[in-house]
Amino acid sequence: MEIKVVENVKTVETDILVVNLFEGEKTSIDLANEYAVQEDNFKGKFGETYLLHTYGKEPYRKVLVLGLGKKEELCPNKLREAVVKAVKKCAQMEAKKIGFLLDGIEFDYSEQLAIGANIADYRFDKYKSEKKDNKIQELYVQANSDNIQKGEKFAAAMTFARNLANEPAQFATPEELASIALDLGLDTKIYDADECEKMGMGAFLAVARGSKKPPKFIHMKYTCPNPKKRIAIIGKGLCFDSGGLDLKPASSMLTMRDDMSGAAAILGVMSIIKEFNPQIEVNGIIAACENMPGCDAYKPGDILTAKNGKTIEVDNTDAEGRLTLADALCYACELGVDEVIDLATLTGACVVALGSNASGIMGNDEELIQRLIETGKRNGEKMWELPMWDEYFDSLKSEIADMKNTGSRWGGASAAGKFLEKFVKDVKWAHIDIAGTAFLEKPQKEFIAGATGAGVRTLLSYIIEQ
Repeated sequence: MEIKVVENVKTVETDILVVNLFEGEKTSIDLANEYAVQEDNFKGKFGETYLLHTYGKEPYRKVLVLGLGKKEELCPNKLREAVVKAVKKCAQMEAKKIGFLLDGIEFDYSEQLAIGANIADYRFDKYKSEKKDNKIQELYVQANSDNIQKGEKFAAAMTFARNLANEPAQFATPEELASIALDLGLDTKIYDADECEKMGMGAFLAVARGSKKPPKFIHMKYTCPNPKKRIAIIGKGLCFDSGGLDLKPASSMLTMRDDMSGAAAILGVMSIIKEFNPQIEVNGIIAACENMPGCDAYKPGDILTAKNGKTIEVDNTDAEGRLTLADALCYACELGVDEVIDLATLTGACVVALGSNASGIMGNDEELIQRLIETGKRNGEKMWELPMWDEYFDSLKSEIADMKNTGSRWGGASAAGKFLEKFVKDVKWAHIDIAGTAFLEKPQKEFIAGATGAGVRTLLSYIIEQ
């Protein structure tokens, strides 16, 4: 879809012109007021739509009246959701050219309109032999050109991440992630298993042992002259998680291609970062591997040694993500960065606590956590801070090692956070658990089923606002 900014969208020949209606008010189109508001008593409740024909009297063939609800309740996030509804409605009617005439909105909607239009336009049909031809080709709008472009860049990064997380594991292998990272044009280093072994990454390599696919440790770096800050963003990169020897039930494996959603988000962010030219250094890190029950798979009861020398008793091989993140966190902390943020589909416990509407967040610096929560809120990505009290580590204590990789099922998300904390040293750190938000089994709000690109908008905004 191409978004074109025009001075007067009412003069553009389009299949459908979308106009907004607040409850208790009128639209900017007389025809819509006459038929929708006066004759049919269309109220304009949020998300509702009303369609009417112009019968050749206007450059636009039809008018879609989009309800935005009560004016005082509209915010950028709700505006984006409404745009998604309208664009999808237009696509269902096989419109190719549409216009948006949005009046009476008291904030710059440009960025969220661009993001919403692209979310509505998204589908993953790469493997469909017959593809539906009902995509909108052009969208015309009176808006801020710069912010439209910003929104399109955010949307492109989201699409990059969504496509990658939707790919089957046979495509999105560790080697493929490494290849994609190398193609981004950043300063990128790919470490193979031998190099990781020399660095002492015993936890990450243990998880990878059961798969024929070789692991890849990926480090992408964006920098600028005299950066104001140095940060590292880490994405969990389990390209497929069978559970290892503690095998998952078959039904639980069906969507385990999404266990690299954190890695996909990091790649999405790094794919577009140069276009924003942030004045900070950003290190994108992914420990990519598969967790499979092969003949050399790591076993319950094994003792692993992480990069920082901490020993880990394997209590359950299906708690593998924290093991890969342990070595990634150690690596990141050795880079001399000011902050580390990790993004991971880590625990089912977080899904139980927060469902698919919010990600969990915790860490060792309250200011960093609150900034990320606020950034996520402004970008339509809700996060809720979970406690990370010392007591949560009690169930991880081991009689024969420094810790176990799992403990009690109660408070599991917080216990996982306490585990990760043991591999963070001398740096501000936040951990974001996207287990519930990264991949949807059925449509929810703006998104169709499948990958959502969770975390991309928050991380991008956080980076460019420094």
